Amino acid sequence: MPKIKSYTPAWLSQPSPGHRLFAPSSEQPRSSLASASVPRLAPRRTIARSGSQIFVAVGKEVRWADLIELKEIWHARSARGGSGSRLNREDSGGPEEEELLRAAAQDGYAGFRTIKIPVGSDIQQLIISPYAEYLAVLTTHTIRICAVPDLSYLTMPSNDVIKPKSWTLGPTTHVVNQSPIASALWHPLGVHGTALVTVTTDAVVRVWELSPTDRWSFDSPTLTIDLKKLADGTSLDQNFSATTDTRKGFSPDSFEMDVASACFAARGSGGWSPMTLWVAMREGDVYALCPLLPTRWAPPSTLIPSLSVAIVGNLAAIEDDPEVSQHAKLLAQQQLDWMSDLDNQEPTEIKHAPGEMPTEIYTRPARPGVIPKLQGPFELDLSVDSQVDSDLELSDIFVIGQKVDLNELMMGEDEEVEVDDSDREGLSLNVVCLLASSGQLRICLDSDGVQAQWLPPRNRSKVKNPLTEDAETPSLLTFQTLDILGNLETTEGGWPMFSLDITSRYAFFVTNFSSITYVSLSPWVFRLESELLGDSEAGSDFRIDLLVGGQSSTRERLYTSPVQGSTAPPLTASVAIRDPDIGYFLLSATPFEPVAIVFEAPENDFQPLLTSASPGFNVDIDVKPLDFYEPRPIFQPSHAFEESSALPSLLGRLRTSRHKAIVDQEVRLSPVTLQVFTDAHKVLSEETYRLGEAASELFRRLQTLQAELKQQITKAGEVRARVDAITGDDQNEGMETETTNAALERRLRSARERSKAISGRLERMRRTIHKATSRELSDKERAWIKEVNALDASIRGSTSSASDGRARLKQLGKRYDEAKALIDELASQAENLTKPATGDGEEDNVSASPDLRIPSELRKAKINQVRGLLERETTLVDAVKSRLERLSVDG
Repeated sequence: MPKIKSYTPAWLSQPSPGHRLFAPSSEQPRSSLASASVPRLAPRRTIARSGSQIFVAVGKEVRWADLIELKEIWHARSARGGSGSRLNREDSGGPEEEELLRAAAQDGYAGFRTIKIPVGSDIQQLIISPYAEYLAVLTTHTIRICAVPDLSYLTMPSNDVIKPKSWTLGPTTHVVNQSPIASALWHPLGVHGTALVTVTTDAVVRVWELSPTDRWSFDSPTLTIDLKKLADGTSLDQNFSATTDTRKGFSPDSFEMDVASACFAARGSGGWSPMTLWVAMREGDVYALCPLLPTRWAPPSTLIPSLSVAIVGNLAAIEDDPEVSQHAKLLAQQQLDWMSDLDNQEPTEIKHAPGEMPTEIYTRPARPGVIPKLQGPFELDLSVDSQVDSDLELSDIFVIGQKVDLNELMMGEDEEVEVDDSDREGLSLNVVCLLASSGQLRICLDSDGVQAQWLPPRNRSKVKNPLTEDAETPSLLTFQTLDILGNLETTEGGWPMFSLDITSRYAFFVTNFSSITYVSLSPWVFRLESELLGDSEAGSDFRIDLLVGGQSSTRERLYTSPVQGSTAPPLTASVAIRDPDIGYFLLSATPFEPVAIVFEAPENDFQPLLTSASPGFNVDIDVKPLDFYEPRPIFQPSHAFEESSALPSLLGRLRTSRHKAIVDQEVRLSPVTLQVFTDAHKVLSEETYRLGEAASELFRRLQTLQAELKQQITKAGEVRARVDAITGDDQNEGMETETTNAALERRLRSARERSKAISGRLERMRRTIHKATSRELSDKERAWIKEVNALDASIRGSTSSASDGRARLKQLGKRYDEAKALIDELASQAENLTKPATGDGEEDNVSASPDLRIPSELRKAKINQVRGLLERETTLVDAVKSRLERLSVDG
């Protein structure tokens, strides 16, 4: 987990320009601000990021700012205001930049630019395209595509409102009287990030391929799929497009297929993940569409080769296997047809800037079909002892695609493919994270792997098509279940949301109505991958059960709003930002102000390489202060103190109403007067209640501040005492003074002696434990003991009592004498065999018996064999003799 250094920095706090970036506009009515604090059943993502640039939606307008520029403006104004050296800018630019900042400050430059987009209601979501060329602005029912202005125009120090070119997406499709929009996603395989996928709550998926030169591309989608029709589909020839009839009756599908959210995996994921759309329903069901592609798409360099290897290998493995069902074989054949159509294409190359690889553009294959099969609903396999709620209302879904397996892909190839390290590491399975409105987080594993599937063509024969047979229901393995919120933190209408972390693909943030939580899957992901790939004597189920029981995901609460309940201002989905100039922090916001959490950057992060300094060149090293404090969020008084009263507006409406005559008259008892006083009492009672709550909260915070200040002083005193003890400044006046170096050397010697004593004690304990514990014998040791026992039984006999020791000793002596006699006899025979033949008599004997002649090679081999046996017997006899001597000594 990243360590929290501090919360909202000064350049985002009031009264800096960064704070005004999130503040509501003066034209925004109070009614909209009050309604913004009420939770709604819809996601709220009002911050979009592109590098250090952010887009913030405030009411009906969008604001742009560069965080680096905001920080520099604040430092420049602080330095000019003479607020001390602590506020001076650390990295000052050139004189032109100083003059620009000074001129901007003198002209009243707000530090950000306002982008005016024609929308009918408050903006709920901002989704920026992958190449930061378009910005999708979403309300509850409509979408507006805005062309991001040029950076040189945005960075001009001016307060003029920018009105960029924008288009209404689907003017007859996404309108107020139609179904609300659940998710809008930029397709990861779209050409230059121009393909947008919209999913409405009535389970209709639309693919838009946008082009600024083609107005028609914003009016109608290139592909429309009604998931309710597709769920009941039987063949590819059916019409699965959405109906234009607005009259809708009740049906179980409309209730069970109410879409909560949808998502794609990352572009660099392996397998079919980048083209798989995951859809989560409010009632808890999960579906998948694979492959979902625009008409023209741009895959990464590893996608098509990896899919080709997987499809061909799968087809070759199951083609002649009689145990594989006919359904699986026909699906493999469909995938082969899809890949064959792709291989027959000649991709179009789009050249980019010099030094970048050209992009290859493919056309969506027409075989076996354009619309894929709807896979699902997935069964969530739970363990027997799991205590989870089966009836959950899902609010968001987040999928981490499987890693790219380059070892299998580049087998036998000389060239290497450039792939990000984050895409090459991790798990070879898809991780599906489901988030419920109650705060329950389910982490599921796609153990089977979602692959491309299509419906069968129309079967005109009477023979039953194997593809129409009931296939196995897909399932997801529930690996872990976490509770993000407590029982008292759940609010009616809350909508928790996922946010990506830019430091790891297996970490994310969960933003709720009033809290932010960090979750990391790294503690078990890499170990699970090693268990899946490794071979062990224990079963895989046993090892995985140990992994599930022993390892857990990291879950840590980062921020909790001081105001709880329905009156708390809602938080927007957080955005992680990491930049060398502004650091690593998390940014969220309420309808009134920003909420930021500054993390400590990893070691050697964004640090330049320091070489040995030349003579006369000094390298300034920043000494970080000692962090002995606990970071706390900055207390912000309630916004009820800043709100103006609604009583003047009530009086203004009364002056223009039909009862305006009683305004300037004396108060008289009448039903009209009673009604006026009743309305005024409602307004005043509500305002005084909010002011009372704010005042009480301020009083409690002041009391807490005293306790925190005392705790801080105590910690500072403890740190000072430790520093004085190290430097030797804690000595009494009567004692002899000791220099700092002597004190440090004394403490270093004592630390070394204590470390040596601890090491010796640890070594003694290790030896004791080693003697006390007996480890199991290996198979070789058991075999050696068995052989020794057999040899002992053959030499000493079966009995081992002390009474017959002398008999055994005599028997061993007798065997020893027999062995010596045998040695002498064999030695004499060997000597006779090796003695050369001399004299006529011997020649006659040899010639008389020609059958006894032996070849010299065989004779030499036999002699060597006999000598080896003699040496072995001599060794054995010597060993027996030494053993007898020990036995006699023991006796």
